[in-house]
Amino acid sequence: MAQFNSPPKNRQGSFGLMEAIASLKDKSLLVVDDEPIIRNSLARDLAIAGLTATTAADGEEAVALIDANAYDIVITDLVMPRLNGLQVLEAAKQRRPMAIVIILTGNGVMESAIDALRLGADDFLQKPCDTDELLYRMSTCLVKQAMQRKIALYEEFLPMCCYCKKIRDDQQGKQGEGRWYSLEEYFNRTKGVRISHGCCPDCYAEQIKNLHSDRDEPSSS
Repeated sequence: MAQFNSPPKNRQGSFGLMEAIASLKDKSLLVVDDEPIIRNSLARDLAIAGLTATTAADGEEAVALIDANAYDIVITDLVMPRLNGLQVLEAAKQRRPMAIVIILTGNGVMESAIDALRLGADDFLQKPCDTDELLYRMSTCLVKQAMQRKIALYEEFLPMCCYCKKIRDDQQGKQGEGRWYSLEEYFNRTKGVRISHGCCPDCYAEQIKNLHSDRDEPSSS
């Protein structure tokens, strides 16, 4: 195992690259490859960008490190002796389901890389990979992960009419056009939900009607 960490140097590149590096500053990285030249050069390039990278020489060492540390991002070769990249992927996701795993592949193993995506890998790159491209890919994975968290959070909330307390079930039709149910009806259909507030069409029409009626009444002098 080796760990590379050096202060950032002047780096040429677009503003987008600088943003990508900034988004990775507080992330722990594990680089796994049985080829020392690739493993160490990649870790050094990441260190030049100001990132901390731990390295593992094979899948077995990687799994041991993953068991002891909850890495934010794992960059692993696919074909290795002992344990392969798919086994490293499995260990990383079991240890930390939200860990980002990027697979590195050589020529002729594209089908295996696609299999890795099906098994939960977040992205893959062909070796030798460009470090700037890897930085972009890692940053993009973080953005996608943040969006998935927001979507999961929003899906936990239900649209509820703040007047009659009916709940709209959008699972039956298009978003925003589902049927409205009473609380009792809805909770007889599903459980484990949280509630947000809105206004159903009937109550909206009633409130508008009441508002116009109030305006039409003559004021007392």
